[in-house]
Amino acid sequence: MREEILNLGRYRCRVLVNDVPGLPIVFLHGYSFTSSVWVDIGLLEQLERDKIPFIAIDMPYGIRSACSPRTPDPEENVHVVYETVHAFFGSSKPVVVGASLGGYIALKYAAKHSSSGLMLIAPVKVFDKALVKWYRSYTNPVYIVVGTEDDVIDINDMEKLAELFPNAKLILYEGAKHPAYLDSPDRFREDLGRLYREVVEPSRP
Repeated sequence: MREEILNLGRYRCRVLVNDVPGLPIVFLHGYSFTSSVWVDIGLLEQLERDKIPFIAIDMPYGIRSACSPRTPDPEENVHVVYETVHAFFGSSKPVVVGASLGGYIALKYAAKHSSSGLMLIAPVKVFDKALVKWYRSYTNPVYIVVGTEDDVIDINDMEKLAELFPNAKLILYEGAKHPAYLDSPDRFREDLGRLYREVVEPSRP
């Protein structure tokens, strides 16, 4: 794993990358976090040991991101994800992991470009009209993680979201708050591994 500052048109953003061969995982942090959050829970180190390629991006929407300029514009953020994936992995169809606002951008990315699977941690803005129309057509695996003590996201909304996808699983983390992966890092790493295997080896979920 190495850290780089990537120039993407007018954006200059920090990325953590492990560009070994294979299907990559893209990590999109929440509004108040940076790509370092995935390091903090031991996730990227584990993926590196397992020789799984990944990119964790400091996104323009993040209030603390090492990325400039910053912008809340979803299309601009989707463009940054696309250009970053293309820079390291060409036309690969990554598994995209997004937390909170990152989950919304992950959905926007998958709807506009290609992805092999999604892991969404308490995603926001999920009933965007354009996205709702697209959900039924997305047949790849989707894992939706939410903490039972989340005070930002309504679990009922996450249940409705899961029902809109042909192949989605809702996973509840008992006692966890909005950034559920911080409260249950071991379980989160296990669930991500399960999703990745389901994508890479569909006959062995």
